[in-house]
Amino acid sequence: MQKELNQAAIEGFKFAGVMGGQTAFGGSEVVVIMARDKALETKPRYEYKLLATNKTSTMQKELQQAGDAGFEYKGQTVFETSFGGKEVVVILERDPDAKIVPYEYKLLATSKTSTMQKELAEAAKEGFVFVGLTVAETAFGGNELVTILRKQK
Repeated sequence: MQKELNQAAIEGFKFAGVMGGQTAFGGSEVVVIMARDKALETKPRYEYKLLATNKTSTMQKELQQAGDAGFEYKGQTVFETSFGGKEVVVILERDPDAKIVPYEYKLLATSKTSTMQKELAEAAKEGFVFVGLTVAETAFGGNELVTILRKQK
């Protein structure tokens, strides 16, 4: 899917939204909407990175590598893989012509809303801001809240 996102970007499209789930004919899919304004210049402008994993530590590591390279969070969802497991999918974007602005990302995953509230408050004190949330059954730990936060480095 990352290849398709970047091909659409070459054609002047920009990420608009993402959702994972069951579709009528495709089974379990991640559906991404890309859009472009025909009135605007359509030169290739954005580059996309798609991260998909069922492990919190792997997602945190990959998010941070992307953040160091200047990729900005755009959306996330959970979907069922063809192997029967569930993964969190994150889409990131950057303008390859712009100066790299590195981000520090923090992934929080818990099954208890009270724990999430406490962890969000602590992260906010460190300067992190909320960028995305999924609530779903994942391999991260059953039914979980998976929250992504970021701050500029």
